[in-house]
Amino acid sequence: MNSKSINKISSNSDEISLKDLILKLQEWYHYLLSKWSTIVLCGILGGILGFTFAWSKKSIYTATTTFVLDDDKAAGGLGSLSGLASMAGLDLGGGGGGIFQGDNIFELYKSRTMIEKTLLTEVYYNGKKQLLVDRYIDFNKLRKAWAEKSELKDIQFSFLDSSTLKSKRLKDSILGGIVKDINLNYLNVAKSDKKLSIIKVEVKATDEFFAKAFNEQIVKNVNDFYVQTKTRKSIINVKILQHKADSVLKVMNGAIYSAAAISDATPNLNLTRQVQRVAPLQRSQFSAETNKEILSELVKNLEMSKMALLKETPLIQVIDLPVFPLEKIKFGNIKGMIMGLMLFVFLSTLVLIIKKIISQVIK
Repeated sequence: MNSKSINKISSNSDEISLKDLILKLQEWYHYLLSKWSTIVLCGILGGILGFTFAWSKKSIYTATTTFVLDDDKAAGGLGSLSGLASMAGLDLGGGGGGIFQGDNIFELYKSRTMIEKTLLTEVYYNGKKQLLVDRYIDFNKLRKAWAEKSELKDIQFSFLDSSTLKSKRLKDSILGGIVKDINLNYLNVAKSDKKLSIIKVEVKATDEFFAKAFNEQIVKNVNDFYVQTKTRKSIINVKILQHKADSVLKVMNGAIYSAAAISDATPNLNLTRQVQRVAPLQRSQFSAETNKEILSELVKNLEMSKMALLKETPLIQVIDLPVFPLEKIKFGNIKGMIMGLMLFVFLSTLVLIIKKIISQVIK
């Protein structure tokens, strides 16, 4: 068999395969066309369900806060001074890294401690005090879901006594579930751009007041905790040095007044009794001079510690705060109807095709 014959057979096989494919597609087309009433009914049903879903779905409000975090971690010009001070046994702060380097601040926003503290914050709504956690329970209608549980249906965190183990366990259990839900569905923290230091905190909720209040409170709580933790060591050092400087100043002033008192106590001293004035006077003067030198060094170290504290304190500058009315996202009724119609048409077509394939396999 020559090459021309082989090519001819191959060409015939291709033509047959293409012909079979076209015939098969025509067969499927006519089959689906014969089922047009079923597909149309399913599409209408899907459109109605999609419209109902969109109509019943609540609007989502988004509260957004953006701020700049400028955190100078390096010791800078105080590096050599810090080294010399450490040789003398003094810690000026300023040198060493921090627990909030990198993206750790994002995890701090997601932490249970910060979210719980925010939920247990009192806010004013229509002139009345209310905890944010009680607000969350109200607009999510959780009390209806807890109707069959007597200890939960009328729970108010404002009046919940956590002194007993049972009530504390109940409180922690409820808060744990709410914290997980907020992390998954409400709270989003990220950088607006990886190259920038602008951080965006978004809170999405079906309750406009809750979204704004929760956003403001969690930003305040996290940023305050951030600054306090970053500067805690330096603040302790400043307090210690300030206390020592005050103590030395007090001793030095005491020695100066003591020297003056000795002179006043012996106004007409006999020249042969100089020991009564000279020895106590010199002792007081020596004490005053010694404490003066100590105080001078302490003041220097205190000022350097204050400079280190200023350098370690991160700058958090808020750019935008959430304001009423918040951005609202509503799932459109027409959009829901079209999506429901298309989905049900696709599913009904798929079911009909599968059903025909199974029937052909059985035959």
